[in-house]
Amino acid sequence: MTHSPHSLFARLATSRAVLRVAPQVLPHCDLFVHRLTRGRLLPSRLVLDTIVLGTTGHRSGTPRATPLAAHRAADGTWLVVGSNFGRSHHPAWSTNLLHDPHATVTAQGRSWQVGARQLTVHEKEQQHNRILLAIPFYDTYADRTDRDIRVFCLTPIISSPGEGRRSTG
Repeated sequence: MTHSPHSLFARLATSRAVLRVAPQVLPHCDLFVHRLTRGRLLPSRLVLDTIVLGTTGHRSGTPRATPLAAHRAADGTWLVVGSNFGRSHHPAWSTNLLHDPHATVTAQGRSWQVGARQLTVHEKEQQHNRILLAIPFYDTYADRTDRDIRVFCLTPIISSPGEGRRSTG
């Protein structure tokens, strides 16, 4: 039996060993390279469409930057999934968005101010294919946790979704 490269990648990406290391290593590597290239490169983009989401810490008030797999639709909205690698707790960025839905998306050297809205259970069912475009391992992660995985739609708050401004780092 042969496996496609995608299925082999999915098996590796959802293995227990990778899931122990990835949450600690991948975001730091992505942010380091992202800063070094002034927002033009994210290593995770080699595998998945990835953005950097800028939120405000709901307790600290400190700006936070988090690399996330995302799917951008033709209407300019992004879908981001709070899978947290299938761990038992919600990622901090998703809690930040619940407290303050104003955020920034940086992708390929451009930045957009966005408004975030959490999808309902029904909307997640309707958007399941799009969720899988953002994170192909969503179902595996969902099976590993008892929590309801948060999914957000990020809508640009500018005159035209195609008008992102250049990121300065």
